[in-house]
Amino acid sequence: MFYEVLQIAFASLRANKLRSALTMLGIVIGIGSVIAVVALGTGAKQAVQERIAKLGTTLLQVNAQRIAQGGVQLADAKRMTMADVKMLEERATKLTAIQPQQDQRLMVQYGRQNSQSSVTGTTPNFLEVRKYKLAAGRMFTSQDNEARRRVTLLGATPLANLGITEPTQIIGELVRIRGLQFEVIGVLAPKGQVSGFGDPDDQVLIPFETGRWRVFGTDRLNDINLLAMHEDSVNAAMEEVASIMRRAHKLRPGKPDDFTIRNQADFLNTLGATTEVFTYLLSGIATVSLLVGGIGIMNIMLVSVTERTREIGIRKALGATRLTILTQFLAEAVTLCLFGGVIGVAVGAGTAWTLRTSFGWSTVIVPSSIVTAFVFSGLVGVLFGVWPARRAARLDPIIALRYE
Repeated sequence: MFYEVLQIAFASLRANKLRSALTMLGIVIGIGSVIAVVALGTGAKQAVQERIAKLGTTLLQVNAQRIAQGGVQLADAKRMTMADVKMLEERATKLTAIQPQQDQRLMVQYGRQNSQSSVTGTTPNFLEVRKYKLAAGRMFTSQDNEARRRVTLLGATPLANLGITEPTQIIGELVRIRGLQFEVIGVLAPKGQVSGFGDPDDQVLIPFETGRWRVFGTDRLNDINLLAMHEDSVNAAMEEVASIMRRAHKLRPGKPDDFTIRNQADFLNTLGATTEVFTYLLSGIATVSLLVGGIGIMNIMLVSVTERTREIGIRKALGATRLTILTQFLAEAVTLCLFGGVIGVAVGAGTAWTLRTSFGWSTVIVPSSIVTAFVFSGLVGVLFGVWPARRAARLDPIIALRYE
């Protein structure tokens, strides 16, 4: 009997193909939107995790900041100098590396080509602290730094801007930075861009002392990058660094810090949490479209009950029970939703694939979202199909047979 009821339900849907297709459209759009949005959100979270891995979860960054209280600026930013670095080197016990740096965007020239890039004066442990690798050549040494030699390493972005396709081609060549000639001794391996996090390959490295005395002309540091011993000691290392920096800047108890210590992992996890919130928000909006589609199905089923009143009366006169009529119309509603769910999953997966291949967005299709979409579409069919089905089942056969 149940198989016969399903056959009748499918036959009814086939008899009204266009109406059935339009009815499923709301479900298709809703399910497709949910799948695509969840894929985007998951891809964004994965991109954040990749970025954390590239930066290093034990990396800390110290920056100067202006002192403000109650929205009122109390003092200018305290200069961070090598005196701070020296005190950290002498007193810190929970750090494995300290890397000061100065940054400025400058023009780098090679022949007739040029590149506006971030020129960084740093120490030889830059590669260790910032998790970079070499594609060709070598890193400058402590001797190069102390002698203020004019040597440089180029990142993948300035290398491409200068028209160099093979890293080894530029090793030993001369480039100009702020009018000074520098010998290229190395090329950094590309890290690859991650959407929303800038370009980590836009780097031009020079020795710290060379930059301090010959390029930037200042002793002020932009950043002090630090490496904690391991992930479990990051918080303890931050507390230790804060204590040392307060003593170096002679800050009395109760006075606010004139510096910030940023944990890269925490910063990027915050971005990941923000991305997750937006994913839930967009998923909620997509879910609303599912509910709208469900209301459309309920409306069409009510119309179908009205149109088929005589059919219902004949079936009841021939012995069909209320349960049989209820099952038939409920099966039609659930079938519409499930078919719409299948098409919606295909649409959502296709959208995610298109965004990844054509636009370079990071998308990851989550199997659990597909299962959830199917379950939800089935629930929508049951929820919005019960009322029309009950209305059909409760029709009086005598009145139904007289209906014109």
